[in-house]
Amino acid sequence: MDFKTKLKAMTMKFTRKSLGKYAFAVLARTDSGIFAVDPEDLAVGRSLLRHGNWCNEEYAQISQYVSNHSSVLFVGAHIGSLVVPIAKNCGKVVAIEANPNTFELLKINITLNQLNNCELLNVAANDKVESLPFLLNKLNSGGSKREPKVKKEMYYYDNPDYVKVEAVPLDDRLNASCYDLIVMDIEGSEYFALKGMQRILSCSKILQIEFVPHHLKYVSGVGVDDYLGLISPYFDRLYIPSKKITIGKSEFEATLTTMFNKNEEDDGIIFQKTR
Repeated sequence: MDFKTKLKAMTMKFTRKSLGKYAFAVLARTDSGIFAVDPEDLAVGRSLLRHGNWCNEEYAQISQYVSNHSSVLFVGAHIGSLVVPIAKNCGKVVAIEANPNTFELLKINITLNQLNNCELLNVAANDKVESLPFLLNKLNSGGSKREPKVKKEMYYYDNPDYVKVEAVPLDDRLNASCYDLIVMDIEGSEYFALKGMQRILSCSKILQIEFVPHHLKYVSGVGVDDYLGLISPYFDRLYIPSKKITIGKSEFEATLTTMFNKNEEDDGIIFQKTR
């Protein structure tokens, strides 16, 4: 464990000790509403408490695809830092969150912001029904994930807890639903989630999805061709925010393979249908 990580761990222990062992959440009045956040979370939680926002650029990016009548699916909703502001400006939201601790905060935050257009599901998006081994990270709860195929130290640095979570194919759980926008950020489980929602993808308009090479390699154990094989049949244009480029389907594989080989990440590449 490096010095920076040790310092974060010490900060977490101090925060818990100062608040008391029964402290569950603290409130932040933010640009997007009121949020209950985990006082030990040094990523989303700390940003909301200190700066009153989280991922403003990502919100601005996806909000342009949303209208008052839009239906939006979040796969990996976390505590709702994106769900809440989007739900205030669209017709309906379905929010999937696997982490049971984070899901409790998500429910609270939907209530705090008086939203009645949200359906919340505490399941992991998967390609089959199973009880899935899952890591509950502490310093960055947004980094919680299925048990990786390759157990790299970067996923275990804060001694995460293990739990089993319910995992389901979303095609089965969400029945005949289609969405104007799907936002997916599930720390390496994207491949399995995509396998289990092929019908949903076939009738939905836009997919924003995290692209992180080490998640594909070490968490899912797949490559770009496996990942794209589940997306390309349904979308014909791709915008990559980190590079500010838009490409057609014929360029998907070469562009993402280059990024994969260079370990270049993007918080949310955006696949679209133009027909």
